[in-house]
Amino acid sequence: MEKKLIGVDLGGTTAKIAILTKDGDIEHKWSIKTNIDDQGSHIVREIGDSLNQKLTEMQLDNDQFYGLGMGTPGTVNYETGTVKGAYNLNWVEEQQVSKDLGNLTGLNVYLDNDANVAALGERWKGAGEGGANVVFVTLGTGVGGGIFAEGQILHGIRGAAGEIGHVTVMPENGYDCTCGKKGCLETVASATGVVRVAKDMAKEFTGNSKLKAAISNNEEITAKLVFDLGKEQDELAEKVIDRVSFYLALALSHIGNMLNPEKIIIGGGVSAAGDILLNPVTAYFETMVFPAVRESTKISIATRGNDAGVIGAAWLALPTDEEA
Repeated sequence: MEKKLIGVDLGGTTAKIAILTKDGDIEHKWSIKTNIDDQGSHIVREIGDSLNQKLTEMQLDNDQFYGLGMGTPGTVNYETGTVKGAYNLNWVEEQQVSKDLGNLTGLNVYLDNDANVAALGERWKGAGEGGANVVFVTLGTGVGGGIFAEGQILHGIRGAAGEIGHVTVMPENGYDCTCGKKGCLETVASATGVVRVAKDMAKEFTGNSKLKAAISNNEEITAKLVFDLGKEQDELAEKVIDRVSFYLALALSHIGNMLNPEKIIIGGGVSAAGDILLNPVTAYFETMVFPAVRESTKISIATRGNDAGVIGAAWLALPTDEEA
């Protein structure tokens, strides 16, 4: 029987778990609630218990698996399998995740940052199409990223490689960022950032606009609403999308000029906007990059959605002599 892989994508709300073939195809997946009580001390045990129970139900033994890969928030030391500073998990102090989960399951455990494993998933089985040089940008509540270069995921000296959300795009009069800087990409291109830009631009806008009316009436404004109204050619929404696209393209152009990847993939909830975001970002990007980059680096929307994390996590457990 061909050996399988296990992928775990740990988030602040749920932990997604999947059993996959060595070719990255999901055979079975489920999720459990992330229990962050008591400084997150239950998280690893509950993942291990759920996995052990599932493998027993499916009559699968540990020797039928190459191992378990896991993506987690926080600052990850992928060599030691530890993580710290995952504040949405209440993991302030260093956690021995690989060791503890390995002891619970009897499996070899490989750990990396959640944005990195999402990048790996899209690169392996999604829009990256297996390319050796792929950058993944996720636009959600925040903005994250992962960089796959020359066939390797980049970590940096402190595990901070790929912090695309903190590229400065507004050096003057930028919004305050949670990282302590001003003008970060995350402040304008995340889901909350799009709303912030919309509300600011509405103050100066004097034309007819459903978006302007909704903001004036203190209705709930979301990034999805902005893009939906943009598709209806709402004038203010179109202006907001154009401004957000400019800032996103600016950040991506820096990445393109430095790394010249085959693809830059945009994922996360905001990417569901599709072409109304992709087209202006691409148009701005092409005016900002070196000619060779313009000709060779393509921007696309992610295709694996919520499965990217478990797929990329599973990739971590592939033996090095296996072709990914």
